[in-house]
Amino acid sequence: MEDYAKLYHLLFNAITDALEQMNAQNFGSAKETLVSAQQKAEEVYITAEN
Repeated sequence: MEDYAKLYHLLFNAITDALEQMNAQNFGSAKETLVSAQQKAEEVYITAEN
């Protein structure tokens, strides 16, 4: 996969959301956001055509 822009945006947006959740002291929700983004990024990377 040469187009990392999709993965970058997915992870960047999740990190931004998680930081906002952490600022609101919603740590469990922040963790769920990060884990979900990690899983989505892995799935996109694995299923991408080479």
